[in-house]
Amino acid sequence: MTTSREWEFAGSRGAVTARIWSDGEPRYVAVLVHGYGEHLGRYEHVADALVRHGAVVCGPDHMGHGRSAGERVLIEDFEDVVADVHTVAGSARGDHPGLPVVMIGHSMGGLIATRYAQLHGGGLAALVLSGPVVGRWGAVERLLALDEMPDEPIDPSTLSRDPSVGKAYTEDPLVWHGPFKKTTVRALDAALRRVNEHGSLGALPTLYLHGEDDRLVPPGDTRAGIEAVRGDDLTERIYPEARHEVFNETNRDEVLADVTAFIDRVLGRR
Repeated sequence: MTTSREWEFAGSRGAVTARIWSDGEPRYVAVLVHGYGEHLGRYEHVADALVRHGAVVCGPDHMGHGRSAGERVLIEDFEDVVADVHTVAGSARGDHPGLPVVMIGHSMGGLIATRYAQLHGGGLAALVLSGPVVGRWGAVERLLALDEMPDEPIDPSTLSRDPSVGKAYTEDPLVWHGPFKKTTVRALDAALRRVNEHGSLGALPTLYLHGEDDRLVPPGDTRAGIEAVRGDDLTERIYPEARHEVFNETNRDEVLADVTAFIDRVLGRR
């Protein structure tokens, strides 16, 4: 049975809480990178599927998110978040030397994971991006133009066709339900520009997943970013009628099967 434990380290801007799931002898490391306003505890079922597939799974709650320290959802520079993810990945490598590392980033976590791959891609065997905030994000452009951030919580129905997902999200005390911070919006804008300008991920095998009916991070916004960073080995899956959180969608089993099949293909070539 999959077991998990939490641990804490001194992050870039304060204490960061990380989590690790394991069972038996793993054949690869999977690093999960969560999205804006949420926390890694929402990925329990993803971690369980990956552990059953042969992974040891780990990841942090980003600064200002979940159980980590800091003002809620305040990020001044996403390079600091990348550095914290690097600490978690480095710890996993130290505990499991020689195992290939796969990074999986969702939404804002896709932006963080892409930047990580640009800086540290030599240490990754593969990258998985789910509804990633890359290219442009209309929400950021709209918020940048405002003096005051509107207090408009995310419509939970945009997350998944499964209503229980939205209900759990709304009732989760570790999820941020308040407005964006202007500082975070500026940092998102800077990170998007930085990633777009950096260029290709080269030979790194990359799996891009997106819900066709994603109204939070529309596929059209993401497309330019994927084209800017795509390398020599890009696999793409666009799921008809699926919304933003494809790992929580009604076809979640299909999505997770696509992820594990992709990982098997990459590991089989090593």
